[in-house]
Amino acid sequence: MRIGVIAIQGNVEEHVNAISRALKQSNLEAEVIKIKHSGLVPVCDAIILPGGESTTLGRLMEREGIADEIKKVAIAGVPVMGTCAGLVLLAKYGDMQVERTKQPLLRLMDIHVNRNAFGRQRESYECQVDFKGLGLPFNAVFIRAPAITGCGKNVEILSKCNGLIVAAREKNMLALAFHPELTDDMRIHHYFLKMVG
Repeated sequence: MRIGVIAIQGNVEEHVNAISRALKQSNLEAEVIKIKHSGLVPVCDAIILPGGESTTLGRLMEREGIADEIKKVAIAGVPVMGTCAGLVLLAKYGDMQVERTKQPLLRLMDIHVNRNAFGRQRESYECQVDFKGLGLPFNAVFIRAPAITGCGKNVEILSKCNGLIVAAREKNMLALAFHPELTDDMRIHHYFLKMVG
């Protein structure tokens, strides 16, 4: 098994460490690779799109040819997890800000996204959220976080915070407004590994 973390910009090391720890805890053998250019996405069994600056990330992914590769593998059923900026990129529909900045989107998940729903960097915070299937609440870390403002009928809402949708799943795609890789709680990475099978 090979898990690819898009490593152009953002919380790359944190995701590499978190998924590596979850694999070890599950006694699963897998190679975790950092993806900076095209050619690696098609050989992965799962893809993680980390947080970062979504406009920059989107443009660099397009320039490197990674965006098209992600679209192909996601449509083929390869599990993809997007956190924060990764959630924005997975969305089919953006808000006014996305339109204004001509933010490239992968347009894979049937969700509408508000790119800065939780405000600016200084308004970053943590809160306990219920996450469907996890049992006990999860301590979610929000950093300039987006939120899902609407979703299609095939999208399962997994978590809300202050009335906003902050986690959702559509088939093989998992989108999170918060950063599970910044906590010591590996349950969401385990959840993703179950999606990988």
